[in-house]
Amino acid sequence: MSSSRAMSSIEVSSAGFWPGNGGAGEPMFYAYCYPTPENFARRTAVPEEARWDVTLGEFLLPYESVRTADDPEVVLLAFLQSTYEAAAITGAWDRAALECEPGVPGRPRPMGSPDPGPAAPSPRSSTTGSTP
Repeated sequence: MSSSRAMSSIEVSSAGFWPGNGGAGEPMFYAYCYPTPENFARRTAVPEEARWDVTLGEFLLPYESVRTADDPEVVLLAFLQSTYEAAAITGAWDRAALECEPGVPGRPRPMGSPDPGPAAPSPRSSTTGSTP
């Protein structure tokens, strides 16, 4: 199965880092979505150094802009959040079903109910009282 066929039933927002070749010319953070909704490229990404690249079909943010920022984490997170929101808004995604509050670094989020109850018996255990 081709990747485009496998992805045809899902929507993806993707972001990453480019070391500086393949069309960007310098190190860049990038963000795109698939399938690309109409008007996605017209959305504004932040910070102001972020731009839409028509050739690559992606939002780009120069690494240098992040590296030299007063708070690089804040700048990069703003870029990632703004490009995700561009995809979610123009793609009319069900954001309530997809999103959660940001977590705390180093602390895993709880999954499921706080008390899942007793574990199911192991197939090797026996409750009949017999011994092997």
